[in-house]
This record gives sequence, C-alpha cells and structure tokens, in this order.
Amino acid sequence: MTWFKGWKITRKDGSVSGTTLLEALDAIQPPTRPTDKPLRLPLQDVYKIGGIGTVPVGRVETGILKPGLVVTFAPVNVTTEVKSVEMHHEALSEALPGDNVGFNVKNVSVKDIRRGNVAGDSKNDPPQEAASFTAQVIILNHPGQISTGYALVLDCHTAHIACKFAELKEMIDLRSGKKLEDNPKCLKSGDAAIVDMIPGKPMCVESFSEYPPLGRFAVRDMRQTVAVGVIKGVEKKTPTSGKVTKSAQKAQKNK
Repeated sequence: MTWFKGWKITRKDGSVSGTTLLEALDAIQPPTRPTDKPLRLPLQDVYKIGGIGTVPVGRVETGILKPGLVVTFAPVNVTTEVKSVEMHHEALSEALPGDNVGFNVKNVSVKDIRRGNVAGDSKNDPPQEAASFTAQVIILNHPGQISTGYALVLDCHTAHIACKFAELKEMIDLRSGKKLEDNPKCLKSGDAAIVDMIPGKPMCVESFSEYPPLGRFAVRDMRQTVAVGVIKGVEKKTPTSGKVTKSAQKAQKNK
C-alpha cells in the first residue's frame, strides 16, 4: 500500500511529497512537563475523610508534589506538611504536572483552605496573595462598555473572584500588540487593552510567563464570557499573618 508510505505529486512545475496523517500523528512529540518549576497546585476541592483527615484535591500544574514536602496555601497563608499523595486510590511517591491527586495534610481543617487556593513549596517561591495585577485583555462580547471601576467575575485556574478594572492603561492593536491609545475612557466588544485589576477578595494568581496555567483567565458577566486575558505582572501582597502547623514546624526542624 503505497499511500501508507507517504504521498508524492509530480507536475510540470516540479514535484512535492508529504507524509500521511498517521505518520504526522506518530511524529508528534509529547509536551515536556514543567517539573523544573516551583510547585503550583490550585485546589479543586477539600474533603474531610474519616480516619484520614483533611484531603485537598487538585491538579499539579508545575513542579513536583511528594510526601514530606512542607507546602504553603495561598492566599490564606497556611503552611503544613504533606503526609501522603494518592491518585485513583493508589499511593504515589511523587505527583507530576498533569496528575489529578488528593493529598493528606495534618493539623489543617477543611475550614482553613478551600477551592481556589493554591498550594506551593514553602521553601521554593511559595505562592502569595495578589494585591493587584496587570493584564492584557480582549473584550469578546459585551453589550455595553467597560470603564474604570467596573467589577466583573474572573475565572482563573479554580478561583472564581470578582475583580475591579482599576485602570485602563492603554488600548492596543489586537493583531500586532502595538499601542493605539493611552488611558482609554472605556472598552467595548472587539477591543484589546492593557489594564490594572484589583481582586475584590483574597486571590492567588501568577504572571503567564512564569506559570502559564495560573496566568490566563476568563471574565464572566451576565452568565457569559465577556473577555479573556493573560496576566503580565503581579504585585504580591506581603503576608502579615498566617498559620504554621506543628507538623510543618517539626518537618522543617528535621531538614
């Protein structure tokens, strides 16, 4: 079957050859997992399991999660030790990016952490609450106008938080990214802009360049997606208080 070996077309102006769809699919290289980056794991849910304790559940986006690691949850600033990690009811020695896992943490109540929080290594660039962030947004479908002070619900990783457009910094060309106008008065459907946003409640986000899964978002209003965006930079809020569990203190002393 010659088609299985590829194809070739010959014409007066020359010839061209190519591969079959099957060959092209076989040639695709799987994406590399960002295991070299610091840990980021947005929580999808938190359960209390009898005889085990508190079990947060989520997908590892970057880094490696393993038993014995001391993790910090942002923006609540709770630090504790990971006792065990499981996926599909099987214990793991480590969880890699892409793995949906549950992990047992000691001395932490289900009331202390919740969906939308982000877990990270307490000793390697731990996640922090965002005071504000700069983003590039594209307005997809909004019946009116978006101006300074306008608040919309933002979905970023597993967080669902209302954020305010604090400043419309510049209007940009959708294709080239070139600046068209400084400090536009408002944005409407089809516009792209650089804006400053302030979360209405404590929230943890990251710049897209550092942690892509935590740096892209959708903006919701009137039960539909009205805008999408990527985060260019984040102004972190310095933690003033927090909780460090006894198991975390013990684990840190032993290292």
